[in-house]
Amino acid sequence: MSISLGELLLLGQGSDLASERGVSCTGELPPASEPGLVERAIAARAALGSRALILGHHYQRDEVIQFADITGDSFKLAQAAAEQSSAEFIFFCGVHFMAESADILTSSKQRVILPDLAAGCSMADMATANQVNQCWKDLEKLGVASKTVPVTYMNSSAAIKAFTGEHGGTICTSSNAQKTLEWAFAKAEKVLFLPDQHLGRNTAVLSLGLSLDDCVLWNPWKPMGGLTEDEIRGAKMILWRGHCSVHGRFTRESIQEVRTRVPGVQVIVHPECQHEVVVDADVVGSTEKIIQTVTASPAGSKWAIGTELNLVSRLAQNNPDKEIVFLDKTVCYCSTMNRIDLPHLVWAMESILAGHIVNEIKVEEKVARFSKLALEQMLAL
Repeated sequence: MSISLGELLLLGQGSDLASERGVSCTGELPPASEPGLVERAIAARAALGSRALILGHHYQRDEVIQFADITGDSFKLAQAAAEQSSAEFIFFCGVHFMAESADILTSSKQRVILPDLAAGCSMADMATANQVNQCWKDLEKLGVASKTVPVTYMNSSAAIKAFTGEHGGTICTSSNAQKTLEWAFAKAEKVLFLPDQHLGRNTAVLSLGLSLDDCVLWNPWKPMGGLTEDEIRGAKMILWRGHCSVHGRFTRESIQEVRTRVPGVQVIVHPECQHEVVVDADVVGSTEKIIQTVTASPAGSKWAIGTELNLVSRLAQNNPDKEIVFLDKTVCYCSTMNRIDLPHLVWAMESILAGHIVNEIKVEEKVARFSKLALEQMLAL
């Protein structure tokens, strides 16, 4: 079903980050938008010229990615936002926390536009500033906060990034998580890892050699995170109880099933997957590593990929000499990423051309200042 630009105006101006919880399992990707919108997108992009920069995350739809000036994972796009000082308008085709980071890292003269304000992230929503501040107060009462460095995954709100910067921590992505944790443990005895438990656990155990017993899980809905004082004092990694709604779907059974169905297949998964899935996989890596590994593999290779469906579909299209399948039997995509579609991008670009700035992402000054400390520390590693 197509969506007209008239219908889109109210949708584009809406803001309900909790309206989607991360995945949709309809069995296929959403249909493409009206073909006529492509011509309007081409015309609007040409009219904006060097005034605009379009950043596209790998999980975006093909119809959006085709207009991206730079594509990448959250780390690559954060770097791009920091380096592109000449663009007046940055259209961020990703989700809300990414656009916040772009606003923090760009100059005050630049405007960051999120084509649909409802493009949130279920993982980022799993840690609120009040919850994290309470956690830190509990650690202070136990006398362990001074021995702890917060490390926050890029998939988090600006408020959580600001907390991290204010307490001497840094941001990480799946691309640099190992280097980040090595930096953190050189500074302190413990790490408070926010908000994705799986990336923190997998990196600590598989890359740094810590044990599962060195990791404890902080439940923000329970007093003291649901942990005893001894458990907190003995832990090296305090993991927040958060996860990715897409990557959390993959299971050990998914791997067993695909290996039976596709003999000789290699399984490659994102480190946001559950620990047992990562252990059973043949290759583990960030979005960029998944792309590089599959692309560089020889013709005839067989791959089952455990990450977002748009990227897996694009890899299959770009590597016709290889057999590429989605790891899960149920076809699921990130529904919040998919909110950024061509109608929203066209509406945002045409609005700017008409002199109306829409869906600008602006982080409050104090939050931006401390967030930038954490983000710049990440970029310096």
